[in-house]
Amino acid sequence: QVQLVESGGGLVQAGGPLRPSCAASGLTFRNYLMGWFRQAPGKERELVAAISGDGARTYYADSVKGRFPISRDNAKNTVYLQMISLKPEDTAVYYCAADFTYSERDSEYDYWGQGTQVTVSS
Repeated sequence: QVQLVESGGGLVQAGGPLRPSCAASGLTFRNYLMGWFRQAPGKERELVAAISGDGARTYYADSVKGRFPISRDNAKNTVYLQMISLKPEDTAVYYCAADFTYSERDSEYDYWGQGTQVTVSS
């Protein structure tokens, strides 16, 4: 059974950092592209960042480019989102997801975590 478990969200002041992580089990982690999505109240879920199985390729939404580097440790079956220079508009539930190939569409991803809340105060 595949499980993706996020942790590391929380409440932070604008400008501060957070580093959510997502631990995977039940799948051959290195074979999967991992993505981080977010969903703010009243908005659709959107892709924030993604990283290929070998970590060689990364993808970012324009809104977070340069602020949210994504990384992974295949030995630990874990993907990270290093969030810096956080803004109130980054407030959302952040989800990790796994799939074989890259897509911006959440419907294309096979596996999902339960989400972790990130709240940025001004």
